[in-house]
Amino acid sequence: QHLSQTLVSVSRQGDVLARIGGDEFAIILPSTTSEQSHSFCERIKKACQQDKIEPIYLRLNISLGYATQEGEYKEINSLLKVADRKMYQDKLFSAKSREKHFLEAFRIILAERDPHTEDHAQRLQELALSLGNKVGLSEYQLGNLKLLALLHDVGKIGIPDNILFKTYILTPSEWKKMREHSRIGYRMAKNIPDFAPIAQEILHHHEHWDGTGYPDGLKGEKIPLLSRIISIIDAYDVMQSCRPYKGG
Repeated sequence: QHLSQTLVSVSRQGDVLARIGGDEFAIILPSTTSEQSHSFCERIKKACQQDKIEPIYLRLNISLGYATQEGEYKEINSLLKVADRKMYQDKLFSAKSREKHFLEAFRIILAERDPHTEDHAQRLQELALSLGNKVGLSEYQLGNLKLLALLHDVGKIGIPDNILFKTYILTPSEWKKMREHSRIGYRMAKNIPDFAPIAQEILHHHEHWDGTGYPDGLKGEKIPLLSRIISIIDAYDVMQSCRPYKGG
């Protein structure tokens, strides 16, 4: 109802608004060019962006597509198919934009916690792509590996500063708390659709081949492949950068 009210407020007199599915609407715009249709879609998006309804997750998030009857006559169903394809392209673009916003937010938060984090993540991404190509990962796997290089330690956001930045040996209780960062990162990632594909890899990036790692003591090939790769290059980068290794 909230969306339909927004669409009505943007529509002109004579435009025909109809629901064609559970959460899909179609609007017929008489005597409207392709450029005018594009402008109409932009007005709808602007109206949705100005939505101030609370809580925030109830605010409108919309993807749009359009098709125009110009020149040779086209069946209404063929026009709907064109508009539908454009709508899914818009949805895909919006999803990638959301992912970029999430990544940027996490990057800033991690960099604020630890000034070394940003440079470390950049080096890890380069090393990850190099090693990933060497072992023959697919493009999809390489994309996830690059994302994992940036977010594998995101759970450290939930670790207190007095533990995270301690310069001498952690006590057993502090070490137990530090180890929780992999589970914290897992919970964060699995609840964000764009990052859910690497949630298990975040959880297990401190497992060891011999089963002495954490949190689940996985051994050998039971450890996710991308987790194994990140573990190797993370240790390598730490040794190369001459800073204390707290990865465990």
